[in-house]
Amino acid sequence: MKKIFILSALAFSLAAVAQNQKQAMTKPKTTPNKAVVYQVFTRLFGNQNTTNKPWGTIEENGVGKFNDFTDLALKEIKDLGVTHIWYTGVPHHALVRDYTKFGISNDDPEVVKGRAGSPYAVKDYYNVNPDLAVDPAKRLEEFEALIARTHKAGLKVLIDIVPNHIARKYEGKTNPAGVRDFGADDDTSVEYKRDNNFYYIPGIPFQVPTSDTYKPLNGEKNPLIDGQFSENPAKWTGNGSRLARPDINDWYETVKINYGVRPDGSKDFPQLPEGFAAKEVKAHFEFWKDKDVPNSWVKFRDIALYWIEKGVDGFRYDMAEMVPYEFWSYMNSAIKAKNPNAFLMAEVYNPKEYRNYIHLGKMDYLYDKVETYDKLKEVIQGKTMPDPISDIQNGLADIEHHMLHFLDNHDEQRLASPEFAGTPEKGKPLMVVSATISTSPTMIYFGQEVGEPGKEDAGFGTHSRTSIFDYIGVPHHQRWMNGGKFDGGQLSQSEKDLRDFYKRLLNFTVSSPAVPSKFVDLQKVNREHMSYDAGLYSFARWSDKQKMIVVANFSWLKDSFFELRIPAELIAQWKLRDGNYVLHENLYGRRHALLKVVGGQGTATISIKPSESFVFTLAD
Repeated sequence: MKKIFILSALAFSLAAVAQNQKQAMTKPKTTPNKAVVYQVFTRLFGNQNTTNKPWGTIEENGVGKFNDFTDLALKEIKDLGVTHIWYTGVPHHALVRDYTKFGISNDDPEVVKGRAGSPYAVKDYYNVNPDLAVDPAKRLEEFEALIARTHKAGLKVLIDIVPNHIARKYEGKTNPAGVRDFGADDDTSVEYKRDNNFYYIPGIPFQVPTSDTYKPLNGEKNPLIDGQFSENPAKWTGNGSRLARPDINDWYETVKINYGVRPDGSKDFPQLPEGFAAKEVKAHFEFWKDKDVPNSWVKFRDIALYWIEKGVDGFRYDMAEMVPYEFWSYMNSAIKAKNPNAFLMAEVYNPKEYRNYIHLGKMDYLYDKVETYDKLKEVIQGKTMPDPISDIQNGLADIEHHMLHFLDNHDEQRLASPEFAGTPEKGKPLMVVSATISTSPTMIYFGQEVGEPGKEDAGFGTHSRTSIFDYIGVPHHQRWMNGGKFDGGQLSQSEKDLRDFYKRLLNFTVSSPAVPSKFVDLQKVNREHMSYDAGLYSFARWSDKQKMIVVANFSWLKDSFFELRIPAELIAQWKLRDGNYVLHENLYGRRHALLKVVGGQGTATISIKPSESFVFTLAD
């Protein structure tokens, strides 16, 4: 815990002022209004094995199961302040393990990344990863039981759908009646046909990519490693490569889905009418009812509805911008017709396309990666001042609620890694700003809350990211898991303090009426004063029920002591008369400040340590 001290500005009348500001000293009791997504790599979560041999097998390195998400584990996740769990890697994807006795074909290691395989090379959308089941023959039943346990814990369930590409060897072994596999009815003699599920390179067979530096399974012998993979004609690769022998850096383990976009980029399907960006999701659903759409559209809509029927509450869409937004209008409106509260989030990395995918594609949330995330990373690495964070927030003002915030996920370097923030403590002010600056959901990645740095060499891939391709244990997370007790019994004191910080912060954000409200930049008015150091960042959010001021010190070297200025315009909007007001600090409830309003201008004396943040509220 941080050392307690009282600001000298409070010494003279804090008790009297606090009596008049009783509401400001009380944490708001409201229903949750901000979502918190806990991304968990399902294969890794419950694994207690600490061997961590590079390229290790399940027998050597272990693997987590659906059953590891016990009632107690889910309660602890819920108590962290979480509202939704994204179970990453649930759909059955290609992997190197023999499950033939369960009717599952073996996958060729030459078109599988790592040993455990990429969760984004889905092999069967109507079943789940057999690695995750105690009894692979009952793997679907075990996941259905997990859905029920998660709902019982008061949490919503999210899983992946990857519409842009699937595994090179897709085999639906448990398809519902009437469902045909991808490509089963394709005309393979042509590069493109609207209702083909794939793009083809007619007359040329697929050739396994080669590399001087990479060997499947790290050179281990395997009867399927023979330089051959049966695919004739070759299909386009998932990232759009049109080579029969894709490059080793391509998404060679996947094939691209055809959505009725011709090879020249033109669209071969109905277009949304003018003005449909302003239409509600119901109008989009009605529009598509009588339209003839490409076969791949229907296949993915049916996959999504299958999982909705099983109780899944929403989806995370991989690389959504590689699929036309008209398809998303069709898909998402069908989902919302079944479940109006479905939670739909997606990877879209082109800011110019954000509004198309939100308004026309009917996405609920998009990754705010290339703006807020990237800028926060630059700030903590000393590459830029924090001031542009406000410019980003103002530029996204019309869609801010749709821009999901995160600092850690399976694709990115771990927040606590040397390649990102350097330490978990240096990541704390980033987390405070990321979680409170916007009305949008916050996402954290399992292990982030206990400072996991991603140091392990799992095999395929590089350190600083927890491997999604191999069987591996996650050390910091395992210490919190504590042999299935889920009580943090093996954590160091600093790791316990870090998780306590996340718990306090996330629970505040889901209950605060100020977070889903108006954003006001405080940088400009404060940057004019010499005492306001370069590493400081401050802003306000407020509603009729709560007024909030956030101050973060991105510096890890320097204490700061300064007068925080609150502009007259904001003081007027808050309808504060001249006088003294207590600012209650919400993360720990110990470091209060005094807001003085004189002549309509507000000031508060702030003393803040390196990597420290304050979340102040002044309630009506």
